[in-house]
Amino acid sequence: MGRIIGIDFGRKRIGLAVTDNLQMIASPLKTVNQAEFEIFMKEYMTKEQVEGFAIGWPKNLDNTPSESMNDLIPFLNRLKKLFPTIPIYKIDERFTSVIAHQAMIDGGVKKKNRQDKKMVDRISATLILQSFLENKTNIINDYKK
Repeated sequence: MGRIIGIDFGRKRIGLAVTDNLQMIASPLKTVNQAEFEIFMKEYMTKEQVEGFAIGWPKNLDNTPSESMNDLIPFLNRLKKLFPTIPIYKIDERFTSVIAHQAMIDGGVKKKNRQDKKMVDRISATLILQSFLENKTNIINDYKK
């Protein structure tokens, strides 16, 4: 069994998380700039088997696509082109940044460290991936759409 990569896409940074080989636990992996993503993933995939991507799908509270979808769609198309055989799962990412901040507070992370946006991105990616793991039997593989 391979790993699943969680992706918290942002205009500047991309937070990444990864499962263990049994796909039971999600852990923060890295935060990369958009320009570094392709190089990082290609190198990572030479060492690890990846079975899927769980990407945060930005929605407004009324369930309509958020404005950041305009930036996400080209990234998603690039991801499909780079790794055409790997399924992509779209995961509702509403409130992940808020939950990530609260998790850092609950975990005793100092205020100065909570301002590290790279850390927030990694934790958000982990939350997206954990949500996928908890609900994967109910998630439809939207890869072919």
